[in-house]
Amino acid sequence: MRFANRLALILFVLVACVGCDQTTKSIAQSYLPRSEVWSFLEDTVRLQLAYNNGAFLSLGSSLPEFWQHALFSVCAGALLLGMFGYALFAKRIPPIGVFAIALFVAGGVSNLADRLAYGGYVIDFINLGIGPLRTGIFNVADIFITAGALVLFAHEFHRTRIDS
Repeated sequence: MRFANRLALILFVLVACVGCDQTTKSIAQSYLPRSEVWSFLEDTVRLQLAYNNGAFLSLGSSLPEFWQHALFSVCAGALLLGMFGYALFAKRIPPIGVFAIALFVAGGVSNLADRLAYGGYVIDFINLGIGPLRTGIFNVADIFITAGALVLFAHEFHRTRIDS
């Protein structure tokens, strides 16, 4: 894949995903009351505003503020920058791999933007479940991160099966 095409793909995914995530978070903050849960599709989808100062499923939210900032802003930013550079410059990554890494980076960048803009927390507002089985509260950026990881995993699994 040519450098210009790779850069265009990464930038397109970044702009589209960060824009989508930040827009949905802005809408959630404008319309969802913090103390109220909105339920849809027979309680399969719940919308509830939450401020998460930890990572996935609030992991690390009980850490001291210094360590939260170090891990979730500084280290995460360095990791995202490294992944961006890898997707941009590693010549052996196929386009699907570049796309998957770009999804992962876009979700991470959008959550990092929240942390920097809101003093260390991320806006979450989506909860899915059936009966007592429920996810944690998450956001659209988390969907992009998960999708990127799943696409990368599926591609590697498929490639490994073909090679063997």
